[in-house]
Amino acid sequence: MKMDWKISKSKILDLLNMKYRIGWVIAILFIFSCGQIKEFTNLLTCDFRLASAENITLGGVNVQKIKSFNDLTLVDGAKLLAFVTSGSLPLNFTLNVEARNPNKEKAALSKLDWIALIDDTEIAQGTTAKRVEINPNGGTGNFPIQINADLVKLLSGQSGKNIVNFALNLVDAGNRSTRISLKAKPTIMVGNTSIQYPGYITIKKDYGGN
Repeated sequence: MKMDWKISKSKILDLLNMKYRIGWVIAILFIFSCGQIKEFTNLLTCDFRLASAENITLGGVNVQKIKSFNDLTLVDGAKLLAFVTSGSLPLNFTLNVEARNPNKEKAALSKLDWIALIDDTEIAQGTTAKRVEINPNGGTGNFPIQINADLVKLLSGQSGKNIVNFALNLVDAGNRSTRISLKAKPTIMVGNTSIQYPGYITIKKDYGGN
């Protein structure tokens, strides 16, 4: 039986159009992926700092400007010691991280794994899953991190006053960190693939700490 292999002109055009569309989609995906990779490579040369620490509370007491246990009112001091006796003393604050981009094109990150420390003692860790873009030519990007820690669990065996003092004098008059640092590992998503920063960077109050 002889088979007819003739293909109509319209069928050929349909095949060519489909091939063109597929090629165009692949090209767009490639360009998009390259753009994301470029954003990440630009991130590698960005600099970071802790811009400020705000809303610092200890056991519900605002200690933003408190330098030592002796600066607390009698009521607040007694309240915090009662928290320690109960077996839990929550420390909460917002840490504002700033990134500066020296490149001629924007940088970006999709999420940030972090470890927060006070005097090199780890107090909390977590992940901030929010895309942040950093404008080029010295532009900055900011992202807040909410820090929550239980100091009684972290500093078990220490006296109540020592535990309370550990959470005081964390910032200067401008709310810039005096004792807080952050270890961070940025990640960017390229399609469904995550690309992580090569190792943790240490972020302190001034640029150049990493």
